[in-house]
Amino acid sequence: MSRVAKEPVMIPGSVKVDLSAREISVKGPKGELQMEIHPLVKVAADNGSIAVTALNTSAKSRAMSGTMRALINNMVIGVNDGFQKNLMLVGTGYRAQVDQSKITLHLGYSHPIDYEAPSGVTFEIKSETSAQVELTVHGYDKQVVGQVAADLRRMRPPEPYKGKGVRYSDEWIRRKQAKSVG
Repeated sequence: MSRVAKEPVMIPGSVKVDLSAREISVKGPKGELQMEIHPLVKVAADNGSIAVTALNTSAKSRAMSGTMRALINNMVIGVNDGFQKNLMLVGTGYRAQVDQSKITLHLGYSHPIDYEAPSGVTFEIKSETSAQVELTVHGYDKQVVGQVAADLRRMRPPEPYKGKGVRYSDEWIRRKQAKSVG
């Protein structure tokens, strides 16, 4: 059995879990998520916890039991607490404006870039200095929050010479030496 799947998923009091034959639905204060259960995995709910077990002893079934347990745990955490990704816009003149579920980015191109957030995702600008903007992406679905952050980073990836661009706040950019004249 997977080491991850051995641990049950604890359900907080504010989260409601509905388990059908092949689908799990998790509802909490932040939102509601649904997911189809893999056919090689058995999911059982009892008194405040969810147990995930493999149906047989095959390697794929054992691996999927750990994967399903991790996905269910992310669903429970997301609808209860939510997830966030922190981004930094580094560069002179780089700025962002938030208007409800839409963000407008000025990243050194000749035009501003508008990005419409999927449902359940919000943006927050934490601080804005002359050369750096801190942006936070909030949401209750971990995969969607990560994808939105990756989409924003892809609009202007950090470059290795000056470090300008959109990057994660904990990302380290390896800097290259500029071309020497000589």
